[in-house]
Amino acid sequence: MSRRTAPELPPWLAHALRAQRGPVPWNAVTRGALSAGPLLLVSVQTGLSSLGVVAAIAAMLAGINDRSGSRRLSVKRIGAPALAGATGLVVGTYTGQETGAVVLTVVLTVVGLAAGGMSAVGPVASAAGTQLLVGSAIGAGMPLPEPGWLRALAFLVGAGWLLVLRLALPTPGSLAGDFRFDGERQAVAGVYEAVAELLDAVGGPDAIRRRAALTAALDHAQDALAGPRLRRYASSSAERRLHAQYAAALPLAEAATALAWAGEAVTERASEGPRRLAAAVRGNTHTGPLPAPSRSAPALRALDDALLHAAEAFDRGRGGDLHTRSRSARDRLRTVFGSAGREYGLRVALCFGAGSAVAQALHRGQWYGQHEHWYWLPATAVFLVKPDLGPLASRVLNRAAGTVLGALLFAGLAAVLPHPEGLIALVALSGALIPVATRHFAAQTAVVTVLVLALVMVGGEPQASAGRIGETLLACAIVLIVGHLPMPGQRGGGVRARLVAANEAAYAYLTHVLDEADAPRIGTPGTPSGNRATRWTLRREAYRTLAEARAAISRAAHELPALARHTEGADRVADLLERLVDTTTACAVHLDDTGRIGPRHQERLTAVLTELTGRAEDMGLRPPRTPLAGRHARHVTG
Repeated sequence: MSRRTAPELPPWLAHALRAQRGPVPWNAVTRGALSAGPLLLVSVQTGLSSLGVVAAIAAMLAGINDRSGSRRLSVKRIGAPALAGATGLVVGTYTGQETGAVVLTVVLTVVGLAAGGMSAVGPVASAAGTQLLVGSAIGAGMPLPEPGWLRALAFLVGAGWLLVLRLALPTPGSLAGDFRFDGERQAVAGVYEAVAELLDAVGGPDAIRRRAALTAALDHAQDALAGPRLRRYASSSAERRLHAQYAAALPLAEAATALAWAGEAVTERASEGPRRLAAAVRGNTHTGPLPAPSRSAPALRALDDALLHAAEAFDRGRGGDLHTRSRSARDRLRTVFGSAGREYGLRVALCFGAGSAVAQALHRGQWYGQHEHWYWLPATAVFLVKPDLGPLASRVLNRAAGTVLGALLFAGLAAVLPHPEGLIALVALSGALIPVATRHFAAQTAVVTVLVLALVMVGGEPQASAGRIGETLLACAIVLIVGHLPMPGQRGGGVRARLVAANEAAYAYLTHVLDEADAPRIGTPGTPSGNRATRWTLRREAYRTLAEARAAISRAAHELPALARHTEGADRVADLLERLVDTTTACAVHLDDTGRIGPRHQERLTAVLTELTGRAEDMGLRPPRTPLAGRHARHVTG
């Protein structure tokens, strides 16, 4: 008797149903409860309800950007988008007051083009682009009695209040030592835990996933420690100690990656040392004696040396290089005007401009009835067109479902809650739920819908659930149409741009290791190279860009078939780049130990480079700018 299996869901539908998991971030929940609700209460009590609505919206948007990490990093994650949102509020307000519908639509379309292009730079720039557009839509479509500069000031106060809470409130359970650095401490400890888990997985099927988790942990710690600062260097002993602990983890990560590349299982004793280091970071204590692993192979000897170096660095705590590659303004402009920035900028401009035009037409045609605000449709289009929030079909389905659920829930609550006290309490509850709801786009949309409907009702607008559902469905239709329109240039520009960056970073890393092999060796094999700091910087850049490419490829693979087909084969190129970077890391560890690249490393390096050349051409990627053919012949043929 044959067993029936459940039908497999298409990728775009499976992604729409997927939610992130993890413990409840109670500290973020507390901040959310203390942000928008209290701001709105104070404004109502002082007779400044309209400004309170703007401040509460800013606090809500800041709450969406309030993620785990260091306090210093939160200044950039929350502050930069807030400044962009305030700028958009000024632009939208004064343009809406001084121009007609046609000129306003043109201006908002141009703002969409600029915001879309800048969003290609990175996550913080993407959040800033989102708030720039949302602020422009609110400024133009939410008529308020206050002038534009005062609205912008209220917006900054709202976001600034949540930022003050983020900086001032300690994280529960992380009060060891200086609580200001609890986010950094957790991030650095996570690196040592990831190293230990990779060592446990060496030789097994889970090794590849654990190596990717180590990259994510290193990226998170690097970002947490490299946030904006007033001084160039770490100014306190606690921060310098964390920098030293992060730097000490890099050779451990390198050795663990080389062991995973070799594929030969190691004893459980090998992972005990990194785990004790993780506990020392979390507890802000000394390491104590560390168990030494076997020294029977180059990678194991590198692991033992790295543990000894880590123990010394933990005791000294004199700081260390974060091995980050700074990006110049020229590099950022190249990204904005590159293929990814152009393609995304055009789509954002079309969606935002079309949404603004349709919303104004419906508003002037009295489709809204008594409702004076028309910002919801273009603001909804902004979130729907954001690829970092998931594939297009998933975003549309979740946005529609979340809006319907939130609007119906608010309609029922608004009928029974006292005004305005009950609505203010509902805003506070919604703010507390945002950190949990961000794990699924539909849940986040439902919470945000309830919060915004409560805000505008406190501001004097009638209950508007039905109108919000209709506007959301219109925005979904606009974004679906624009998302499938042909654009100038090659489709899948965002994925290709990420692959190009990963390709160049991988070859830069390989070139440096081959340069180390060419350089005269001073002393005996195993003597540390003076170029290790540069090598670790290049290795971090290679793995970081590869992780970004992987994320973009995964999103593209979950699009509808009409869009997913444009990036077919990209995952195979990413696999090969990952093998190239892993092999280069193994070559570097072997080079440090023996002074040369071993035959096994040479053979696998030749194979991956040969296959990568053909696959990259199939994807339309140009060969790297650094000529390596002669170098390969020297090092790889032996």
